Amino acid sequence: MAHHEIPLSRPDITELEESLVLKALRSGRLSIGPMVEEFERSVAARAGRRFGVACNSGTSGLHLLMMALNIGPGDEVITTPFSFIASSNCVLFTGATPVFVDICPKTLNMDPEQVEARIGPRTRAILAVETFANPASMDRYEAIANRHEIPLIEDCCEALGTEYKGRPAGSFGRAGVFAFYPNKQITTGEGGMIVTDDERLAELCRSMRNQGRPLGQPGVASAGGTPTGSWLRHERLGYNFRLSELNAALGVAQMRRLTDIVHRRNEVANRYVRRLMDNRSFILPTILPETLMSWFVFVVRLATTYRAEERDRIVAGLRRHDIGAADYFPCIHLQPFYRERLGTGPGMFPIAESVSQRTIALPFFNSMTEEDVATVCQTLDLLVSHENLSRA
Repeated sequence: MAHHEIPLSRPDITELEESLVLKALRSGRLSIGPMVEEFERSVAARAGRRFGVACNSGTSGLHLLMMALNIGPGDEVITTPFSFIASSNCVLFTGATPVFVDICPKTLNMDPEQVEARIGPRTRAILAVETFANPASMDRYEAIANRHEIPLIEDCCEALGTEYKGRPAGSFGRAGVFAFYPNKQITTGEGGMIVTDDERLAELCRSMRNQGRPLGQPGVASAGGTPTGSWLRHERLGYNFRLSELNAALGVAQMRRLTDIVHRRNEVANRYVRRLMDNRSFILPTILPETLMSWFVFVVRLATTYRAEERDRIVAGLRRHDIGAADYFPCIHLQPFYRERLGTGPGMFPIAESVSQRTIALPFFNSMTEEDVATVCQTLDLLVSHENLSRA
């Protein structure tokens, strides 16, 4: 059992991050400055895109894209019910309706055939999530979107550094969105990034993240600190979705270390696979051979014979032993607000519901040792064995 706490996640902060944040602090420029610009360039380059638009969260980035694509009341956006809730909330923010399709039981991403089948006269976009950083079928969603002449939005919030068939996450469709919450591959504390090759779309998002100020205007104050005319001019409805220089400085440092971070996270994932692969109580993540993973989390599933209440007892048992664990993800269409708003309910998306009832997110972070992984797996084995004995 654990002799020390093993959290679900832990950010990886070094002296480089500290030095760049201190540099930003000392610069006197705490917003709309060079750190944001460098961070945008580095993330866009990693995604193989021309433009990056930094914002204060991945959720904000998805919201900005919905608005920039003029999606609104009466429109429909096809997306997954098995995701963090922000991927659907961003559709509701505009007054549009998310249209869910069930997932593939192996990849946990949307079933491409069902995606095409659900496209109708009110479909304005496909919003595809790379669940747990798995990019499987992203090229198929892109082909479907192209055939129907609608935009594909790539929710790559969990997938920075992942590659699929030689293409980096963020390079599919009209635009993608990354997120940098502390449990992600890299963190800015809070933050997000839109990446795209569409210059007009990028400029619209820049304007809207900055209170709707004019296109092409950074909105900086004059040397004396008095707002310029462009700072007080607003051409469209906008939001305060900017990323600060301090957050961006943290991101710049993390991006310089991303290759090493991805490598270390792969080592942790491989340790889990070696420890758990022979236990038939678990279904391990399915990663296609054409995928280069940048692991976000390590989520196992209990076999289909297990029930949700057994999973919940195992998660609670891990937590009692100071081991972080969570049920990633509860289905979005079964959240109370969505059931009331959309009239969704149990049985509508059986694969997503079955998977959701049996997932366990295990501790996963860069500095996990072999001993940490062994402790987690030993404790997990004991808890599952206890559940098996209870059935006898």
